[in-house]
Amino acid sequence: MLNVKDYGAKGDGAAKDTAALQRAIDACAGAGGGTVLLEGGRFLCGTLRLRTGVELRVEASAVLAASPDLADYAADTHYNRYANETCMDRCFLYAEDARNIALTGRGLIDGNGAAFPRAADTPRPMLARFLRCRGVRVEALRLYDSPGWTTAFLDSEDIHALDLDIRNSLHYNGDCLDFDGCRDVFVSRCRMNGTDDNLCLQAGSKEHPMQNVHISDCVFTSVCAGLRIGLKSIGDIRDVVVTNCSFHDVRREGIKIECSEGGSISGLSFSNLVMRNTRRPLFILLNNRLERIGSSRGLRELPPVGRIERVRVSGLSAVDDAEEMAKTHLRFNRDIMGSPRFAGIRVDAPAEYPITQLTLRDLSYTALGGVKAAEIPQAYPQVLDARLPHEGRLAENYWPDWSRAACMDIRNVRGLRMEHLQFRTLLPDERPLSIIEGCSYCSCGS
Repeated sequence: MLNVKDYGAKGDGAAKDTAALQRAIDACAGAGGGTVLLEGGRFLCGTLRLRTGVELRVEASAVLAASPDLADYAADTHYNRYANETCMDRCFLYAEDARNIALTGRGLIDGNGAAFPRAADTPRPMLARFLRCRGVRVEALRLYDSPGWTTAFLDSEDIHALDLDIRNSLHYNGDCLDFDGCRDVFVSRCRMNGTDDNLCLQAGSKEHPMQNVHISDCVFTSVCAGLRIGLKSIGDIRDVVVTNCSFHDVRREGIKIECSEGGSISGLSFSNLVMRNTRRPLFILLNNRLERIGSSRGLRELPPVGRIERVRVSGLSAVDDAEEMAKTHLRFNRDIMGSPRFAGIRVDAPAEYPITQLTLRDLSYTALGGVKAAEIPQAYPQVLDARLPHEGRLAENYWPDWSRAACMDIRNVRGLRMEHLQFRTLLPDERPLSIIEGCSYCSCGS
């Protein structure tokens, strides 16, 4: 075990310790691997490169703090997979083509987000990026206040994110755990609170599917969504299991599944989930789009509609009972995240490209309600193949910004099974509780 203070680190929170920590990491890797220890201080650094075989352990007595100076972050740590990610091209902790690496300890990794201006297009570093790595463990740490995404795992495998406390509330793009093109991913006992999607699964390339993902015993809180699957995905996402998780104070969607860029999403299982004051417990959308809210960089033209199939939700309890849910929520007093009329379960697709094999079982949802019919526009837009001529605006990922049913609206599903569903509103609502349209093989229980 190597102590960074033996390599010249001061840990006084004032002097830059980047060079000393990097010397310790490199020496550990050169000796065949081991543990680099931080204890008893605040270690201020710019970009640190993690090496094969090295565990960087931040003890409870230590803080690993990101520099407030953008010039302290290397310019060669980026792998741009998304069209609108250029403002976050730098990062604090970086690993590329590494094997058997770890970030551990009971300490704090402080992204120093308050040091950077709050603006969506402002250059700022992510906290950690792992590119083409195998055997990654991030465990038991507090990851706070990243200026951008907290973590990004790209084209990597055998990933374990365990017992993490992640808080990212100061900036746009306040994601907590993002995975793209990864396989054999295990996320457990993590608490996430952010300004954007807490946990994202994406497939930004066709060469690297997102697959074999296990998420359990986590807590989600977000100004945006808790768990997002898809959106920036031209490739395939498959074989995902989510169980024993809770969602509270999520201003948009608890679970958001979006196949919008021509890929496919299949084999998803959700069970034993509890949600409280989560605006839309479940949102599933199959459509096609180009350069809307940022797209996969490999997307050159409007793609064909992809596929969503074999999705199972079993054992979901959702309640909206806080006075806060009667308000319209904004992010940083600017972006509307949700309002009472924008609530409920929504599943939608083009009639020609239905979602297939969707099961909803043992679902209980108490929505706030209280919406008057006059607040809801009469015409509800269709999801259409955007490659074909059409008039008016199509239903898509962030529009319409209202719900035509108080609790559940399902449209264009082939092979829909529903058993033991219970819906009600706390306040009188002039919309129907549920609407089912364009679906086949529908078996409805009480």
